Amino acid sequence: MGHQERLDLEAVQQSLARVVKGKSEVIESVLVGLLSGGHILLEDVPGVGKTTLGKALARSFDAQFARIQFTPDLMPADVAGSEVLDPQAGTFHFRAGPVFAHVVLADEINRASPRTQSALLEAMNEGQVTVEGVTRALPDPFCVIATQNPVGFQGTYPLPEAQLDRFTICLEMGHPEPEVELEILFAHKAGDPLESIEPVASVEAWRGACEQVRDITVSRDVALYMLRLVEQTRSHPEIELGVSTRGALSLFRASQARALIQSRSYVSPEDVQSMARPVLAHRLVLAAEARYGGRSAASLVDALVAESALPL
Repeated sequence: MGHQERLDLEAVQQSLARVVKGKSEVIESVLVGLLSGGHILLEDVPGVGKTTLGKALARSFDAQFARIQFTPDLMPADVAGSEVLDPQAGTFHFRAGPVFAHVVLADEINRASPRTQSALLEAMNEGQVTVEGVTRALPDPFCVIATQNPVGFQGTYPLPEAQLDRFTICLEMGHPEPEVELEILFAHKAGDPLESIEPVASVEAWRGACEQVRDITVSRDVALYMLRLVEQTRSHPEIELGVSTRGALSLFRASQARALIQSRSYVSPEDVQSMARPVLAHRLVLAAEARYGGRSAASLVDALVAESALPL
């Protein structure tokens, strides 16, 4: 077995920071999603850099990249592909959809109908798509970075719980601080900084880092701490639907990925605390009283983390 190329995480972080300024925590969380072998949902109002971050991530890796603009008339075949007739030969051949890429940017995913959104479910969970009864494997590694506008914006459909559960991490970008926004204005003075991004890592290094994540040690006490947090979401009076077992696995893997990014060989309670909000909040369905009372899923997760006893 030859020497495996190592992923230069610092180079990737610096590459992303050139176009996504003042968002080091968001960048770290996006890399956690990528290295945990999962998918990333960026949720925020238009114009705060969601699509830019997705494109910058893809460009930082020498990987196949595809962007799908989700619209109300987008069909499942526009995502997965379809069988196309060759009139000369009189036979059908498969024309692959844009989902056949290492990094797929699903832009404004909640503007498409639920039927089209569901075309991504098999891809995100199984790493494959089935068209006309034939199952085809997607590239490895495979990551969906989806952006969505807040539900309630005109022309949006809420993502079903089953789809939300397949996103390892959900992040809000937020508006930049005033001094950072000024820096962004001048950075765009001579052109789009995104155009200057060159690949700083290979697909092989990305795949190798995903394997390294699985080797990060998780003690039994830290794993039980994760499960306590998850269990509390299932019994909380303000939460109608708590975190699934898939969600617990996502927290486990994301904590391992954060430990790797922090150059540690083991998961600490701080890793779990840091990842709880981006991994768990979007999986919760709040009870009606909590929603009408102005509570948010993120604030509930933060409260559970603050109240939970740390492992000794």
